[in-house]
Amino acid sequence: MRFDLTDMRLFLSVVESGSLTQGARAMHLALASASERIAGMEDVLGAPLLERNRRGVRTTAAGDALVRHARSILGQVEQMRGDLRTYATGLKGRVRLLSNTSANAIFLPPQLCAFLAAHPDLSIDLEERRSVDIVQALLDRRADLGVVADSADLGTLQMHLIASDQLVVVVGASHRLARQADVAFADVLGEPIVGMADTALESYLGERASRLGRQLDYRIRLRSVENVAMYVEAGIGMSILSDVVAKTLQREVVILPLAEAWGARRLYLCARDFSALTAHANLLAQHLLRGAGR
Repeated sequence: MRFDLTDMRLFLSVVESGSLTQGARAMHLALASASERIAGMEDVLGAPLLERNRRGVRTTAAGDALVRHARSILGQVEQMRGDLRTYATGLKGRVRLLSNTSANAIFLPPQLCAFLAAHPDLSIDLEERRSVDIVQALLDRRADLGVVADSADLGTLQMHLIASDQLVVVVGASHRLARQADVAFADVLGEPIVGMADTALESYLGERASRLGRQLDYRIRLRSVENVAMYVEAGIGMSILSDVVAKTLQREVVILPLAEAWGARRLYLCARDFSALTAHANLLAQHLLRGAGR
């Protein structure tokens, strides 16, 4: 089955306009040529893609499937063009780095800032993910490097320890748990939570809660750590954060260790094979390892 990019663009243009005539005009094609291309696609596929009526055209089930795939393929083509265009403007390399929440909040920012300043011809695609998702992405070759917690099964990945991390419970000074030495996760599950929105840590905590047949009771999710601290200080709820993140808070809150052993985590820089990294990915890996040593 062969559809070229013009075929797919034409098909999407026809579908979006609801008219073969308007779709052909948008693609600067003669109506007969556009009609011939659509018919050729249907012949190759062996199924009709469009139903024609007085009001124009609409997609069949096969046409709906082609719309999804064509949009995905054309989107990837545009992304490829954008990536390649950067080489013409002097950008020589790009590294895809995935990180869990705590490393992305504290360890990586100064390290990546120094790296990019030292290597103006390199660029980094940084994305925050759950550790388990990072592991799979590395195994599937969808990323160059990842920073993950040891709570995830690292499988066959190669790894280097770069930092330690402790999960803590953050409560207001007047909270009933504020005087305890630590807090059990089961006690947290009975309390209202002020969470960080769309973070890998929240997904990880949700998985831990589900193992106990419970779920976290979020009163609100916020994108700023400082805003989380403000709500906790006001008694809206408690929060669970990385210790290194919690220590940066400028609020009247109490920071208590999470009692569970899984709350103490080590962070690893991982790769499928460090010896097989591209030259620019290897530069970043070596920089991060030196930063961990300091």
